[in-house]
Amino acid sequence: MPPLANIVVSILFDGLAYAMVLFIVSVGLSVTMGLMGFVNLAHGAFAMAGGYLTVSLTRSMGVPFLGALVIAVIAIAAVSVVFERTLYRRLYRASELDQVLLTIGLTFLAIAAFTWVYGPVPQSVRLPDYLAGQIDAGFRTFPTYRVFIIAVGLALVTVLWFAFERTLLGAKIRAAVDNRRMAQSVGIDVDRLFTLTFAVGSGLAALGGGLALQLFGMTPSFAVVYLVFFLLVVAVGGLGSLKGTLAAALVLGICDTAGKYLFAGAGGFIIYAVAIAILLARPAGLHGRD
Repeated sequence: MPPLANIVVSILFDGLAYAMVLFIVSVGLSVTMGLMGFVNLAHGAFAMAGGYLTVSLTRSMGVPFLGALVIAVIAIAAVSVVFERTLYRRLYRASELDQVLLTIGLTFLAIAAFTWVYGPVPQSVRLPDYLAGQIDAGFRTFPTYRVFIIAVGLALVTVLWFAFERTLLGAKIRAAVDNRRMAQSVGIDVDRLFTLTFAVGSGLAALGGGLALQLFGMTPSFAVVYLVFFLLVVAVGGLGSLKGTLAAALVLGICDTAGKYLFAGAGGFIIYAVAIAILLARPAGLHGRD
């Protein structure tokens, strides 16, 4: 394969794998922020918790990697319900500043707790043999684990699209996102609906954190460093939009990867420049409501 073509394929492939992680973590944040208008800056902490729980399950308890991911998703989703009912619910009608102070405070508490337990050294897991090799596509090889991430992301896109567009629950969520008061007036229990979507979103964040272990490593700063990217995806995609979140994750993930491939010294700037350009043209996001 010619060198230029090889670079393009690498950018698209690695960017797609990165975009899938961004989508998996960000979609729950987009829906919950769109549904309740709650500024949840602790979403990255749920993703970090999922990553560290996956580390503990695989290293200390000998749980297989895929099993550890499933357990982490269920556990973090369950824990998030406790947080939602005891802390978040008290501030649904509070100011955005109060919501930011609560959730960023939870994030710093999580960072301190995980630093105390795991230390500041990046954590990773040993992948099973069937995910650790390379897949030969004929014209070049691709890391099996990144192919796995892309496959998981595409499967979740399909499942979430069906759940949002073809089920009664999805119709209720879309109605509540579009007009919460009207949804309540026709008998939709928005509070219970938010608890459910919050749990699902937090579980997906945990899944994204577990999948990100081998891409980024896991340190206590993950909750803050990558929160910026998750918020960018939500802002560029538009609150409460599944299509928007996917489109934003693809655009930002591939552009960020391209920037780091092509401009090693300043590549980290590209994602912000692209986000600013999109938001200047479409302030509500790619699929947001004006």
